[in-house]
Amino acid sequence: MSSNWSREEVELIVADHLQMLTLELAGQTYSKAAHRRNLQRKLNGRSDGSIEFKHCNISAILIHLGRPNIRGYQPRWNFQALLAQAVAAQLQSHPLLDQTVLAAVQCPAAAPSMDDFSKTSVYPPARQLKVEEEQLVWSGHPVKRDYLQREAQNQSLGLAGEEFVLQFEHWRLNALGQSRLADKVEHVSQSKGDGLGYDVLSFESDGKERFIEVKTTSFGKDTPFFVSRNELAFSKTASEQFHLYRLFEFRKQPRLFDLAGEISQHCYLDPVTYRASFG
Repeated sequence: MSSNWSREEVELIVADHLQMLTLELAGQTYSKAAHRRNLQRKLNGRSDGSIEFKHCNISAILIHLGRPNIRGYQPRWNFQALLAQAVAAQLQSHPLLDQTVLAAVQCPAAAPSMDDFSKTSVYPPARQLKVEEEQLVWSGHPVKRDYLQREAQNQSLGLAGEEFVLQFEHWRLNALGQSRLADKVEHVSQSKGDGLGYDVLSFESDGKERFIEVKTTSFGKDTPFFVSRNELAFSKTASEQFHLYRLFEFRKQPRLFDLAGEISQHCYLDPVTYRASFG
């Protein structure tokens, strides 16, 4: 069959995707495989791979519109305009999803206690090539409610992420045989205020200071984050010592990646909000 998805097919997979996302955010279990099988019967023979790829396209569109995406469907940015328009239109008539997203981003959080952080650190996502067509997709659909920005303003979640990083740095330095340095790790955003451009003072194994800014999300690895003008400037002036730790899936199984040096070398930055994304 043709590789181009029809409007009917697009409407069906968008509706299915938003239903799964609502269930996930509400903490309810569901089976992606069962959803795919049920959807496949309506799509007249679309392959598993084709359906999976389209779900990844929808993830990218949701991220662009300031919403979380389903875990496991990593964003793919080369999506068709018809798909983006369908997502935007269906979001306007999906109040339950709005309610579940809002509840998820505003929910308080606490730092879990861990003894072994050996599987916590992962490689960061790579910047993806931007698709020019994307800039033409959104006219007439002003539905960009940035719930990701609301989550970034969740002080409970932010503090829990910083406390988690304090534990991680103690573990990292002790694992390097530097217990004396581990004891000197400081939560400077609490002890000295929130205007330094970083949250945690830590150290390299040779005693050199490491300045760590912490950004925490309950959502996936590719979720955009927000940086202040001060943090951006500090990452440039202290580039040899600056590290941005991005914590993700914090409420499920916290993991992090490290963006060392100037933030702009790793991410696309929206010049108005300094929204840092990977696609």
